[in-house]
Amino acid sequence: MEDLMKKVLLLIFVPFLFFACLDTSNFVIPSGISSRGGLDEKTVIAGLKEALNIGTRNAVRFVGKSDGFYKNVRIFIPLPKELKEAGDLLRKFGLGGKVDEFIKTLNRGAEQAAPEAVDIFVDAITDMSIQDAMRILRGSDDAATRYFEGKTRSRLYGIFLPIVKRVLNDVGVTSLYKFIVDNYNRLSGGKRITFDIDAYVTN
Repeated sequence: MEDLMKKVLLLIFVPFLFFACLDTSNFVIPSGISSRGGLDEKTVIAGLKEALNIGTRNAVRFVGKSDGFYKNVRIFIPLPKELKEAGDLLRKFGLGGKVDEFIKTLNRGAEQAAPEAVDIFVDAITDMSIQDAMRILRGSDDAATRYFEGKTRSRLYGIFLPIVKRVLNDVGVTSLYKFIVDNYNRLSGGKRITFDIDAYVTN
């Protein structure tokens, strides 16, 4: 369960990176800006932070609603590959509805948990130094993504994992997961699943 939670947390993390960094893609550094922290540079950096803040909040509006994950092919959370064999077997025994319900509740859990990540990203933006901002502005296309990953990943796991666990339990993922595992272990003729769903959701 722990492994599944971690994977879902990573999948929740992705749209925040996408939207936050998308708003910096058209950012242009005015000519004449130096790395000494002059007024023009500070103005540009303030604009960058605002763009990142807007991107973060756009991510919440985009994914933190019903079907934000479930009906979006780019961020839809599928049945974990570790459970594919179990899902296929249960479908053969007429239990496909439970498998589909599990996938749907997994995405519902991500939709409900996503807004909880906003403060972590906003703090990372607030704490951004002039040097950090200039590295993003002058760096490669993935510079902002790498900044957020470095600043938020460990904190995101520490703070967000309990939230993801609670939300997934509330929407019924935990009980459905146990249903799938118990029935697979019963029907598979000796094979057993030891996959950790909690970590999948957050990794």
